[in-house]
Amino acid sequence: MTSSTCLSPNRFRPIRSALGLAAGLAFAAAITPAAADTPWFPMKVYDASSGTPKPAEYTPLPKAEKPYKLCVLFPHMKDSFWVAVAYGIVKQAEAMNVNMNLYEAGGYENLPKQLSQFDDCMASGPDAIIVGAISGAGLSKKFEEAKAKGVPVVGVTNPLPPNALPAANYVDFVAMGEVTGEGLLAQTKPADKLNIVTFPGPAGSGWAESFNEGFKKAVAKNPNAKILAEKFGDSGVAVQLQLIQDALQAYPGMNVIWGTAPTAEAAIGAVAEAGRNNLKIVSSYENQAMLDALNRGDILAFATQYPVGEGAIAIDQAVRLIEKKPVMSLVQPIAAVIDKTTVPKLQMDLVLAPSSWTPVYSVKAK
Repeated sequence: MTSSTCLSPNRFRPIRSALGLAAGLAFAAAITPAAADTPWFPMKVYDASSGTPKPAEYTPLPKAEKPYKLCVLFPHMKDSFWVAVAYGIVKQAEAMNVNMNLYEAGGYENLPKQLSQFDDCMASGPDAIIVGAISGAGLSKKFEEAKAKGVPVVGVTNPLPPNALPAANYVDFVAMGEVTGEGLLAQTKPADKLNIVTFPGPAGSGWAESFNEGFKKAVAKNPNAKILAEKFGDSGVAVQLQLIQDALQAYPGMNVIWGTAPTAEAAIGAVAEAGRNNLKIVSSYENQAMLDALNRGDILAFATQYPVGEGAIAIDQAVRLIEKKPVMSLVQPIAAVIDKTTVPKLQMDLVLAPSSWTPVYSVKAK
């Protein structure tokens, strides 16, 4: 997730609020829960290629015409979210019989490393590159270099400046933040006073600001909801824990913590240690820890963008660009909020990698 010059909040907005949420939950309910051979496709998405998102179904090509060489760049592999994207990439690369090598930069603070890894990818002679960009703006010159050399680049999961690449897929982050706000309001009474501190993620990342914007828009519908503060910081548990501990001291009236999955993970213990058991915790996105926390009752809800599906779609987009076949230039998964009432309907194999799966950094075509 990233980019300081990400898409305009309104340019690629999907059909809003209740409709988007209902569609996402209907999609989750419509497909048989995960099994090793359960088809992921067709996957219901928004096709935002024209700038106006339209409901669509995504189906990949059966196989690539040749065993192409794909290079994949991630911000990191420190949590189960990016492991889920990797799972989708690996499984789709195997299904389409292409070669794939994946490199991760170690964190959102490591843009120079991702730039260097992009250079390494280019030097290896790839047929295409897939990038989860630490910064779309920071990588813009690399995108231009690849284009000049005829190497197509696909953006995955993290937002990019409009038309930065010939193909990309990522959720509307404003919409995703908004469904979490709607989820909070749905599980509280209109008369409840909600004193909220938000922990959106890394400042300047683009996705953090967009998540925050959507969440604030949703909760503004309740006049009793108040944003006490917005605390930006790296999306590591240690950084988030320090921010939460500071907020617990600074805002004794705080009764809602909203933020990244690592925020929620850190908040569970911090809230218990502070004896503030009245606090509600909501996560802006998914990982394994969030699912476990929801099942335990430690958090109220989390949002999902189906990251496994995003990884799989990126492989197909890359192959289509290589083969000069029709491609959705901007695919947007349908954001959905998951709480205890909807988690049984969740299509888990599009959300998280199997717990038994060990990340794979290379796929060799047969």
